[in-house]
Amino acid sequence: MSTDHQQYSTANQSQAIREYAARHGFRIEKTYEDSGKSGLNLDDRDALKRLIEEVQNGTAEFSTILVYDVSRWGRFQDADESAYYEYICKRAGISVRYCAEQFENDGSPVSTIVKGVKRAMAGEYSRELSVKVFAGQRRLIELGYRQGGPAGYGLRRQLIDVNGSVKAELIRGEHKSIQTDRIVLVPGPDEEIDTIRFIYDAFVGQGKSETEIAERLNGKGIVTDLGRPWSRALVHQILINEKYIGNNVWNKCSCKLKGRRIYNPPERWVRHDQAFEPIVNEDRFRAAQRIICERCKRYSDEELLDVLRGLLEQHGYLSGMIIDELECGPSSSAYRTRFGSLIRAYELIGFTPDRDFRYIEINRALRRMYPDLIMIAIRGIQDIGGSVRQDLVTDLLTVNDEFTASLCLVRAQETMAGSFRWTVRFDAGLRPDITVAIRMNQMNSAILDYYLLPRFEMESARVALAENNGIALDAYRFDSLDMLFELAARSQLMEVSHELGSIH
Repeated sequence: MSTDHQQYSTANQSQAIREYAARHGFRIEKTYEDSGKSGLNLDDRDALKRLIEEVQNGTAEFSTILVYDVSRWGRFQDADESAYYEYICKRAGISVRYCAEQFENDGSPVSTIVKGVKRAMAGEYSRELSVKVFAGQRRLIELGYRQGGPAGYGLRRQLIDVNGSVKAELIRGEHKSIQTDRIVLVPGPDEEIDTIRFIYDAFVGQGKSETEIAERLNGKGIVTDLGRPWSRALVHQILINEKYIGNNVWNKCSCKLKGRRIYNPPERWVRHDQAFEPIVNEDRFRAAQRIICERCKRYSDEELLDVLRGLLEQHGYLSGMIIDELECGPSSSAYRTRFGSLIRAYELIGFTPDRDFRYIEINRALRRMYPDLIMIAIRGIQDIGGSVRQDLVTDLLTVNDEFTASLCLVRAQETMAGSFRWTVRFDAGLRPDITVAIRMNQMNSAILDYYLLPRFEMESARVALAENNGIALDAYRFDSLDMLFELAARSQLMEVSHELGSIH
């Protein structure tokens, strides 16, 4: 199954398989189940990959594989892929039976033809569903409703019912629960609105650069909506996002059927102008766009490549982050637009990235953040009346001499399918009672949220977090460190365990 709406799907399949096994005299030795995973590719199908591996290396201790139906291998866009996995099993001497199909998988011409048709139908189902989902999302955008993602600085998400009546303001991490409800953007707190307008006034009216504006905001002690300092990139994003003039724009980039993420040309964007209450005057916004465009219009293809050559000579390698931090030069998106991709631009100057240098830059930034986060945690615990002791070698925190906590920053990693994963690795040497996993956002530029993971609940050496993880893991997700501070006020470790275990 792939969605929460199919929460009983695997249970139903399992029941049908058990009944089939009972009717045919099979004893079930082992079950392989991928709950909450898409069948479009094998990337996150850990159970299926484990099954194939055991079959191939000869460690499988069973003679037959019972599968609910042909589509359970996957809804691959290449119908031969599911046939290939079945063939691997048959080649190893393990037969495959389909419990919910009306044919016997006996290798006869009829079964071969039917399986081929059903495999093609499984892939076609995904394609048709993708078209329907896209059409539905497009329609909602054109009606002025927000589709996914945080509101951003200076804005908030507001929940409305089917009649357009306001129901509530959603905080970060909250989602609508009624299918007919919709979400729109509304202006946020006055201080954030004032900051947005200050950014535009400084950029358009005073001629300040994004870096200068970020420095002035940081000098005033103003932080982003995620509590982080401002950077050039964050200021630039506010200056180019049309949501600040009330426009609803979607489909700037897309990733269909778990394929490659692509950046769409403006004519393919889906938009509804003046869908929300604007924060910035449209004339001022257009003036900012003209200034930004003028910085790029001066560059020919060769001039753009010369900028890259200079950056390569200066840094020894190239990445989108290095390009975007260039004060008075083209952005990485300009290279994608002009040359199709950054990799193509790199090739034209003879640079072949054999490593992900952006990974190195992100890790450097995370290392700089980490000491501040440790101090924030220590101060928060002390402010609530708790005592805390820091191991200066390992940074392990001992709270009230009752439990230990370890903080780890977890970077976002984009998969080949275009989704994001966060891998939390538990320190087997320290064995903290609580691991505070601090997730970065998809750009690894700011903190997304916090997971307080108790050791007694974590069975493996690591946990892979997705964008949505279900109640089993998201019960431990928080928007701030406040829960850690509250735990510091508890008197016994058993109460800490009870507190974490009862969160819903």
